[in-house]
Amino acid sequence: MKTWQQIALCIGLIGNISYAQVQKPIRWTAKVEKEPVAVGSTVDVIFSATIEGNWYLYSSDFDPSLGPMVTTFKFAPSDSYALVGKIRPIGAKKKYDSIWEGEYTYFKQKAQFRQTVKVLKEHFSITANVSYQVCNDVDGRCIPLEDDFVITAKTIPVTSTQPTPSSTPAPAEESQLQQIQNVPQDSSSTNTPSANQLVKESPKVEEPSRSVPQESLWGFMVAAFISGLLALLTPCVFPMIPMTVSFFIRKSHSRAQAIAKGVLFGLSIIVIYMIIGIVFSLLFGADAANFLATHWLPNTLFFLIFVIFALSFFGMFEITLPASLTTKIDAQADRGGVAGIFFMALTLAVVSFSCTGPIVGTVLVEAAGGSLFKPALGMFAFSLAFALPFALFAIFPSMLSSLPKSGGWLNVVKVMLGFVELALAFKFLSVADQVYHWRILDRPVFIAIWIAISLTAGFYLLGKIRLPHDSPTEHISVPRFILAMAAFSFVIYLLPGMFGAPLSALAGYLPPQNTHDFDLVSIIRQHSVALSNDNPHPNVKYGDKFRLPHGLKGYFDYQEALAAARRENKPLFIDFTGHGCVNCRKMEANVWSHPEVLRRLQRDYVVVALYVDDPTEVPESEWITSTYDGRVKKTIGKINADLQITKFNNNAQPYYVLLGHDEVPLVPPLAYEEDVNKFIQFLDAGKANFNAKMAQSAAHIPTTQ
Repeated sequence: MKTWQQIALCIGLIGNISYAQVQKPIRWTAKVEKEPVAVGSTVDVIFSATIEGNWYLYSSDFDPSLGPMVTTFKFAPSDSYALVGKIRPIGAKKKYDSIWEGEYTYFKQKAQFRQTVKVLKEHFSITANVSYQVCNDVDGRCIPLEDDFVITAKTIPVTSTQPTPSSTPAPAEESQLQQIQNVPQDSSSTNTPSANQLVKESPKVEEPSRSVPQESLWGFMVAAFISGLLALLTPCVFPMIPMTVSFFIRKSHSRAQAIAKGVLFGLSIIVIYMIIGIVFSLLFGADAANFLATHWLPNTLFFLIFVIFALSFFGMFEITLPASLTTKIDAQADRGGVAGIFFMALTLAVVSFSCTGPIVGTVLVEAAGGSLFKPALGMFAFSLAFALPFALFAIFPSMLSSLPKSGGWLNVVKVMLGFVELALAFKFLSVADQVYHWRILDRPVFIAIWIAISLTAGFYLLGKIRLPHDSPTEHISVPRFILAMAAFSFVIYLLPGMFGAPLSALAGYLPPQNTHDFDLVSIIRQHSVALSNDNPHPNVKYGDKFRLPHGLKGYFDYQEALAAARRENKPLFIDFTGHGCVNCRKMEANVWSHPEVLRRLQRDYVVVALYVDDPTEVPESEWITSTYDGRVKKTIGKINADLQITKFNNNAQPYYVLLGHDEVPLVPPLAYEEDVNKFIQFLDAGKANFNAKMAQSAAHIPTTQ
């Protein structure tokens, strides 16, 4: 690799230096709900958490076998209390995740859990531990953590006539998952035991401020703006542009007045559609966003609505507002002045509803899973594009002569929008299908439907299919021919997906890869890797517990992998991962699966996957005492997590380290990065630096005589 390429890579990876620290974006407190408490009575112990910024905490009340790490509380046995029932999360939100193919619960900003206990004796005290995972929904980091609590409360002594309750403690709740230890306890923060007191609390570790990327919101607004431009090219709207602008010019006493009216008309259009977006936000705001985006009922309704929109665009029927409403609004437009111009804009919106309604509905539905203001912003972008020509042509009326004439091409645009609506409809049905595991729209079925839609659109553009409102044509235009080629190209892109190709560009729309009945790509890949003799590793430590993705051969123990790397004269690729790390799975599915990435991992590196959340306890001879927090690590996960913290000063996953034989990173480690090219550059830079190190080392070895 050239020097300038290495410099460029280091600049590109500099942002990842901010990840190289132990982070704890959550703070816990614990207290008894009320005191003093009477011996023999029951009381709630409340565990509260404050969660920073874009982080979220997995709750405790979903299936632990789903994938993400559930929050788990352990209570030390004691004769001063007994547990009553299980821990209860208060106000957790629900969300469906296509990676895990199931619904999980989580908290943002604030979290609360309650455990009911029975007070058995005076000197009431509870020692508890919570293991949990927090993830960042912006940059993809996940961190498994744990905290310890000691909670005490004042008690009302038992009277002499009151029987002493049984002092047999209830067994502590068994931990479902074990995670890495938290930041060391600060003894200075431990006060004299008193009521409602959290004796041990981890100090807050500050992380560097990071601006929240807005690519998704900006992308949505760009899509809404393009939708507004497309709405202009429909039969209901396009002919009205010259008519409306000419009306302003004729009714104005000067060009300046015509410009003012045209601009005011455009602003009125923006206001009207913004009002629609604001009303939609108030009806389906932030609280309803997750329900609209993930629940089967609204997604099934959206599917039906989009199908109706598509049939309308195909010419089966028209969606119109009542004629009486149109007449009343049109009458108000004759009033003149600002009010008259506003009602003219409203008349345009109503009259063109049969063409713009489905497009507006699409924008609003796409906004339903976003923030409170997303529908309003979407309507602003849509209406800005929609209003732009009316204002421009009022300012430059000579441009009207350059407009193409109305004709059959307008209906072609409308029909093509119908194909788009139909394709998007199945996206919503797919969500409902995944939530309830109907298995009627698995990945190959979904792809087959999109192939059929794209093929039909291509043949329609070539004039092989005619719909009710199409004009007869003897030949097609060049733009129409190019669009037909684009439709057929999309079909060719989709075809490998029928046999298991990942189709990464459409990952957000397609059902998950594991719903594929016959994944030929995976079968061939695993077979080819199995036949390779470059990196055979039979009987590796923990090989019965873990597997690398895509048929890769590798290791699951650091020391064993390091020895293999030295033996095979290769650098070490360390993957700090976790069973409950959703972004680790995304990286494996979307980045590791790329042929160039997979080839480099297989050929150039010894790969080791170190799970930081595995609860398997190792033999006592392999226990370690952490130099970081002084605790004894007894499980695979805790040992691997301690290695990540002590050696690389980081506790987030995914986290990728390229290591030389001297156990020094070859390049800055990399965190969550979905850009395949950057990941390839990362691997190539590590390999180049490794080769340079080895060459330099060989040059200093004295020759034996």
